[in-house]
Amino acid sequence: MTMPLRFPPGFRWGTATAAYQIEGAAREDGRTPSIWDTFSRTPGRVRNGDTGDIAADHYHRTAEDIALLRRLGVTDYRFSIAWPRVQPTGRGPAVQKGLDFYRRLADGLREAGIRPVATLYHWDLPQELEDAGGWPQRETAYRFAEYAGLAAEALGDRVATWTTLNEPWCAAFLGYGSGVHAPGRTSDVAALRAAHHLNLAHGLAVGALRDALPSATAAEVSLTLNLQALRASSDDPRDRDAARRIDAVANRIFLDPVFHGRLPKDLVEDTAAVTDWSFVRDGDLATAAAPIDSLGINYYSPTEVAAADPGGADDSGEPSPWAGAERHVRFVPVAGPRTAMDWPVDADGLYELLVRLRDDLPGVPLLVTENGAAYDDYADPSGQVKDPERVAYLHAHLGAVHRALADGADVRGYFLWSLLDNFEWAYGYSKRFGIVHVDFATQRRTLKDSARWYADVIARGGLLTPS
Repeated sequence: MTMPLRFPPGFRWGTATAAYQIEGAAREDGRTPSIWDTFSRTPGRVRNGDTGDIAADHYHRTAEDIALLRRLGVTDYRFSIAWPRVQPTGRGPAVQKGLDFYRRLADGLREAGIRPVATLYHWDLPQELEDAGGWPQRETAYRFAEYAGLAAEALGDRVATWTTLNEPWCAAFLGYGSGVHAPGRTSDVAALRAAHHLNLAHGLAVGALRDALPSATAAEVSLTLNLQALRASSDDPRDRDAARRIDAVANRIFLDPVFHGRLPKDLVEDTAAVTDWSFVRDGDLATAAAPIDSLGINYYSPTEVAAADPGGADDSGEPSPWAGAERHVRFVPVAGPRTAMDWPVDADGLYELLVRLRDDLPGVPLLVTENGAAYDDYADPSGQVKDPERVAYLHAHLGAVHRALADGADVRGYFLWSLLDNFEWAYGYSKRFGIVHVDFATQRRTLKDSARWYADVIARGGLLTPS
């Protein structure tokens, strides 16, 4: 016997994508290189030498992909706008052909009854701005605000939700700290500077959006963070301190400026050997704290940490994304099944994160803006793509969202990652997150079993679970 777990009326059911991962058309209609174009063409950076030049060819298959979204029955679709498609050099006027693509996309979504949710920055910084110093330079924040204003002026009557940044932690600490993401730089101080200037860019962009959006619009302004669902491996004070250190450099480095207009005191102390934070100017933190309408949360798996072993953390010689914490912390493998990314499957972490935000940010509506899993999917001889592991993953995580709702978390929606198999950053095309299978040789789209399952969940307004 089963019983339904109903979600509230008006709950937003969506899927999500990112421009560089699906669009292709890397050299068309005035688009210039982003840092990911450059990075993916650098030997050894991306598995198999893959690039996003074609990706899922969404630029030419927009109508087909909107039809897929309509079949799923989603209420919302979260996509990102490619900065170098709209403002190729990161300065000056917009390119109308680039804007026209997003006008067509937004109009097509609205005609299908789907709310367009636009992310302004999903890591594709125009290469010219990186050549001028990139996110470690303050000027990049002002260029981002200008771009936000251009996008809002052109699309403000079409887009329902504007997200300034997606996962600024990855942009700062994987891009400038460990170097495993574009632009591939490895400097703790550059990563910390980038994090601050991303916070500043967010606040400046909020102001630019508010100024440019039509006065009659009800569009909301948001931010998406990939906050760590942190667990100390024991109650030992040293292990709890290890969790505090990671919380500072992963979570509170964004939460405190954006919601409280301050830098975490312990973060400044932990990183004193790296920087004196003199790049933070008067008024920056107040700007970063511009009010927003909701917070997006991206979650895939939890993180467990312990104190480094006596004598210090193992020094592999590899650059770290954990500025100021790397020598004090040891990461502990989380038990349980794992995805094709070798990420642990643990839905409790999503519940823990949502409940933490319920307590830490009362009154801030939450959206789960990414959640999903990569598995080794393939089309069988009959053309079907069976992915029971993904269905189980999604069922468990939606169950965690429902439990958080029941316990008072103000969660307004859930966006499954991802609509399509795509270019998975440094993994190239070797990892498949989509609920729609893409044959990259032919660009044929095939609904996986998980897509049909998700469509049933949306139509039902909830989950069926054993009673």
